[in-house]
Amino acid sequence: MRNLLEFLQRHHHWFLFVLFEALSMVLLFQYNSYQGSVWFSTANAIAGRVYEWDAAVESFFNQARVNEQLTTRNFYQERQLAQLRRLYQEATQKTDLKELQELEKLSQYKLIPAKVVANELHKNNNLLTINRGTADGVEPGMGVACGQGVVGVTFLCGDHYTVVIPVLNSTSSRISCTIRNRGYFGVLRWYGEDSGYAYVEDIPRHARFKRGEWVETNGYSSIFPAGVLVGKIVEVYNSRDGLSYKLKVRLSTDFGVLRDVVVISDKSIAERMRLMQAAKDSLKLNVHE
Repeated sequence: MRNLLEFLQRHHHWFLFVLFEALSMVLLFQYNSYQGSVWFSTANAIAGRVYEWDAAVESFFNQARVNEQLTTRNFYQERQLAQLRRLYQEATQKTDLKELQELEKLSQYKLIPAKVVANELHKNNNLLTINRGTADGVEPGMGVACGQGVVGVTFLCGDHYTVVIPVLNSTSSRISCTIRNRGYFGVLRWYGEDSGYAYVEDIPRHARFKRGEWVETNGYSSIFPAGVLVGKIVEVYNSRDGLSYKLKVRLSTDFGVLRDVVVISDKSIAERMRLMQAAKDSLKLNVHE
């Protein structure tokens, strides 16, 4: 306490100076309209800049959450659009409408948002890694998509990370797909070339379609629901044996900037797998008998 008093006594003139300066500033800006308006404008400009910086920082930290929400929303909208497109086609053909049944199919799929933390583009057998694992409900064999379309299939799952086999894997990626509104289906393959293009093989020779039409998943597998975008037809070739078509497709997913994805968890997968295994076991028993 004694030291504090000595310090105040030794430097009291500086404290008096600051006090009088503050008092003079208050009197100047309070009783002079011009100086008051200048102070008010300057203070508002500074406060506005501070609020702007604060908003920018908040927006930066919220960007990741917003991207996840947009990815999930885009995927749902693509699914709803595909369902409505089929419903409209049924209605124009005067068939029985099943809107409730069609829309209820959306509830079968749980979407798990994830971020891509590692991504390969220039290898023949590319892999990518996402920051979700078994602790988040991810299992091997689940479909992965983004707001633009198909991404790949989960392969190896850890507690908090999962390795995904993307479309851009020439050895292991095989995704069943169809030409939109045509009903013809084939298998999507990538040959290790341009990351923007892949090929749909085994389209039958009697199929009728044209360039510019969309290719999407057909829902025949337990991995992807029907209607998830794959890409647009840009070229048509004959197969090597001449018995089918091979379509060059511009992929709707831009793997070069891929960041936010969703893992598709189908509640009916377990039931379908049990039935399939039961059928295989039954066939084995019949063969042995």
